[in-house]
Amino acid sequence: MARILPTNSEATVDRGGDPQLICLDDDRADEILAAVQSDTARSVVRALTEKPMTPTEIAESLEMSVENATYHLDNLEEAGLVAVVDTVYSEKGREMAVYGPAEEPLVLFFGSRENDQGLRAAFAEFVPAIGPVAALIAIKEVLGRSLDLGDLAGDLF
Repeated sequence: MARILPTNSEATVDRGGDPQLICLDDDRADEILAAVQSDTARSVVRALTEKPMTPTEIAESLEMSVENATYHLDNLEEAGLVAVVDTVYSEKGREMAVYGPAEEPLVLFFGSRENDQGLRAAFAEFVPAIGPVAALIAIKEVLGRSLDLGDLAGDLF
């Protein structure tokens, strides 16, 4: 028997938006940092960058309760780091949201708005040409710090 309501999502991770640069003195910085302060929240974001999932799928994938997954999803959605990208239905016909990363990638800059104009200009010019991974390398060089890019990417996404 054919199903009227979709039970599987065909959503994909599509981060086509322009990256947004957030400085530490930006109004959103505290909210973003609070949303990703726990290892669990960062694990949820990392899982969603691989493929969109329902809260139940996230809970199963990360071996946590659905309530815990929902708690972190709510915080991450409020901070603008994840979004509902699709809707599917359970076997019982209940509507379930499918979450994925926010369309607009985010870069957290450890500086103030006063000294970020050059970084914003360079970032805007080079990201489309060199891609996200190379942009992280460029930011590392601009900041003149020896950061572990794997940790940086994990902390940002």
